[in-house]
Amino acid sequence: MPDTPTFSVKRLLPHGLFSRALIIIIAPIVLLQAIIAYGFFEHDLDSTTRRLARDVAADIALLVALEDNYAGDERLRLRALSARQLEYGITFTPGARIAPPSEPPISTIDVALDDILDERISDNRHFFTKRIGNDFEIRAEVRDGVLAVLVPRDRITVSKPDLFILWMVGSALLLIGVAIVFLRNQVRPIERLARAAENFGKGRAVPDFKPYGATEVRRAAQAFITMRERIERHVTQRTEMLAGVSHDLKTPLTRLKLALVMMPDDADVRSMHGDIAEMEHMLDEYLAFARGEGGEDSEVTDLGELVRDAATAAAKARQRGDVTVTAPDHIHVSVKRAGLRRCLTNLIDNALKHGAQVAVNLKQGARLVEISVEDNGPGIPETRREEAFRPFHRLDQGRNLQSGGSGLGLAIARDVARAHGGDVLLENSALGGLKATIRLPV
Repeated sequence: MPDTPTFSVKRLLPHGLFSRALIIIIAPIVLLQAIIAYGFFEHDLDSTTRRLARDVAADIALLVALEDNYAGDERLRLRALSARQLEYGITFTPGARIAPPSEPPISTIDVALDDILDERISDNRHFFTKRIGNDFEIRAEVRDGVLAVLVPRDRITVSKPDLFILWMVGSALLLIGVAIVFLRNQVRPIERLARAAENFGKGRAVPDFKPYGATEVRRAAQAFITMRERIERHVTQRTEMLAGVSHDLKTPLTRLKLALVMMPDDADVRSMHGDIAEMEHMLDEYLAFARGEGGEDSEVTDLGELVRDAATAAAKARQRGDVTVTAPDHIHVSVKRAGLRRCLTNLIDNALKHGAQVAVNLKQGARLVEISVEDNGPGIPETRREEAFRPFHRLDQGRNLQSGGSGLGLAIARDVARAHGGDVLLENSALGGLKATIRLPV
């Protein structure tokens, strides 16, 4: 039986801290207002309206009883006195009758009239009510006609309950507005800390970041600054150490080169020249890997131009011209230009070593920029692709990406990509060989 997708409340919740904190504040306010409104309208307002309606119904029952039990001038005098004392508008229509109602009473005043008239006067006393402007007109049968009573609205219902709603909604909006202002001020330092950490992870400088906000946020920001300083200090120390080692090693190599120049040219001397050149190349790669281009600042760069330059340089170094480049202009991203160029050069050079056909493509997505380098060489088995990124590691079988080198080509490429907050991925190429893709965040 196939599994049915389960509904999760988490899918409906916002992902941002500000939105979630706002919900934590707004939800109790809305719940409290709903409880108050329910208690007011369902209990207090309804019970008050019922009491008022029963009082008016009792007045109507009294007027109907007076009409039934008095006649002549006494009846007129009592009717006028009742109108003055009760402040009702009272009129009498002799000989008129009221048609029986087609349905039972529903409104509060109709139910109260029905109960009071049945209780205090007699059964089957017909009446009806209707709104006239802001007042209610109540018509009831008497012995020789119909008595019409105009009752002010505030005598039957609570006056203007919408004012209560207005005050309730207004106070809620005021509280929510204050909460938004204070929450925004509390969340802004966290957003700045997140942006600083993101930029630092992409290899971009964050020199103007300073801790502020709540105590906990300040502690987290200060911990980030301390961590950043330790990482930068470690990279600087490592770079300086490797630079010193490189300088010390290049000095004897230079003496050896000078000594070889003084020797007669033969096969052994030419072989030694090649060994020294390879040692210098390997030394430069070791230093580049250890440094990781950490001392370079990021700058906004046209990636199309950078990709074309790197492909041209790699093809020229290999004396090859069969590199197809698809790189649109005007894709500008803040990157460490020299580091990314080295990353691209290493990947293209590896592709040229092992493939007769190489294609380089640049494309931009919504949140990522992808630079792919494909070839039609032997490729790398999927189970060994991660192994190819290990520094100083050579693959024993299949395609040897670092043949003739130091074993740092892919390691340097991934190190540079990850210093930009991205990565390098290996997969099968449509050309039949290997596809190396650099993914960089925009």
